[in-house]
Amino acid sequence: MALHFPPEEFAARRNRLNRALAAEGLDGLLMFSQESMYWLTGYDTFGFCFFQCLYVGVDGTTALLTRSADLRQARHTSNIEDIRVWTDAAGATPAVQLRDMLDSLGARGKRLGIEYESHGLVASNGRAVDAAMDGFCTLQDASAVVTRLRAVKSPAEIACVRKAAELADAAWDAALATIGPGADEGAVLAAMQGAIFAGGGDYPANEFIIGSGADALLCRYKTGRRRLDPIDQITLEWAGVYRHYHAALMRTVCVGKASPRHRFIHAAVVEALEAVEEAIAPGRTAGEVFDVHARVLDAYGLAPHRLAACGYSLGAKFTPSWMDWPMFYTGNPWVLEPDMVMFAHMIVMDTDTGTAMCLGRTSLVTATGSEPLSTASLDLIVK
Repeated sequence: MALHFPPEEFAARRNRLNRALAAEGLDGLLMFSQESMYWLTGYDTFGFCFFQCLYVGVDGTTALLTRSADLRQARHTSNIEDIRVWTDAAGATPAVQLRDMLDSLGARGKRLGIEYESHGLVASNGRAVDAAMDGFCTLQDASAVVTRLRAVKSPAEIACVRKAAELADAAWDAALATIGPGADEGAVLAAMQGAIFAGGGDYPANEFIIGSGADALLCRYKTGRRRLDPIDQITLEWAGVYRHYHAALMRTVCVGKASPRHRFIHAAVVEALEAVEEAIAPGRTAGEVFDVHARVLDAYGLAPHRLAACGYSLGAKFTPSWMDWPMFYTGNPWVLEPDMVMFAHMIVMDTDTGTAMCLGRTSLVTATGSEPLSTASLDLIVK
């Protein structure tokens, strides 16, 4: 089996999950989140775009219902022994087959958690599961159970995150070697992703963000490429990825020269990032961290140009997004703990002047504060 962690690691995760389910008064959990399945068993696939479910009982029962295309994938990448296949056919009813599987495992009449908040359970399938389980068992939304467990990383997971951070730095070096007047955005992307692959890394859970000129003010990927002008700006957000664990970075690079507005905003985002990283500490809430970000940028007069969130947790994630919970936004009560991995991004998009300036990096929450995982400088770069 192609497992990335030893049996003891998976056993410890299972024990944590059993305690969490017991605390919720649940007899088991219907996992539809690929991140949950990967964390608990090592199961590694993008087949969650179709119906599949991993059932985990507090009595030790584990069984996966998936498609035939993922049968060997599950055998090779996970420690799951009971793997069942629902039938691809016109009029297929995998939710009913899930109920039948649960019946065979003694789950009738039990109180089961279910991960409704998951890219692996689209609304139509969710309705089908609800209908199939009506009168069979009691379902309770337990979407946050494994998410909270995954947020605090084990030493083995932190080792993967540190490797991902090294790959993120390598991608940044590759980008800087490519960026300049006349450079093609596609060449920049190729250099960055190539550095990650060459270092043993993986595809990210979402596309790298790249935009130059007016597109530098976007914070999402869009299709289409351009060459950099003699005087230009380019915004990049990317992640080093190792065993699906992510460490993200974000930068805006000035091309040719930096305008006074670029320099002014850069000073603001550096101050904001450093203040936020000081606030990332055990016992602080995610909402308090955001408020530090807002206070610094607003003091520079940048309130109209900043975002209403300034970062989020990172870990082992699958498409369509590497963002994980908790997120930094005002009022979020989630309390930070040691061994969480948090990405803080200071994103300023001044539409009035057409100026972009973004700065972000990933930190590990320690016993006393936070540790930035990137060695890259925070200085303004002009290429």
